[in-house]
Order: sequence, then structure tokens, then C-alpha cells
Amino acid sequence: MDERRYNLQWASAAEAPRFVKLITEFTAQVRELGPLGHAEGVEPAELKARLEKALEALSSRKVRTSFGTATRSLRKDNVLDGKVIAETVEAKVEKSLASALE
Repeated sequence: MDERRYNLQWASAAEAPRFVKLITEFTAQVRELGPLGHAEGVEPAELKARLEKALEALSSRKVRTSFGTATRSLRKDNVLDGKVIAETVEAKVEKSLASALE
């Protein structure tokens, strides 16, 4: 999936204008990409098969456990930096997710 289709940002309840800006920009970006599969150059049947495989992988106990481990680690260390969060999740989840997708 094109990475521009997902985004993780933080906005507190006191940051309504920031939240509106983030959602508005993200919505415009996804609209520009068109329907799911279009920007990726994937036909509907292949897209459906890939999404089903991804759902199966994400439902695996091993992947959920590794994600939980990453989350606990980040919370324990009070990590709020998006780059560090992404690197930690990738490092802890990548192997189990790759295994589940095979």
C-alpha cells in the first residue's frame, strides 16, 4: 500500500485547530491518490487477495504479541517522538509480520 495512505500524528484535545488541519490535509492527500489500488497499480482482484492476506497476518498471535511488546517498551520509556516510535515498532514487529505474510 502506498505509504501516503496512512499517517500517525498526535494532537491533544486542546489542539482542535491542529487536528482539523491534520485531517483536512490527510483527506486531500488520499483523495489525490484515488481509490485504493489505483496509485499502487494493483488490480481489484489482486488488491482483495493482498488485503485478505494482510488481515490474516495482523490477526496472528505472534504479530499482535510483538506489537504489544513494542507498545509496552515505548510507554515505559515515555517515547513520544514519531520517528523513534516508527523505528521501534519496525524493529520489534518486522520479523513476525514478514513471517506471517509468507
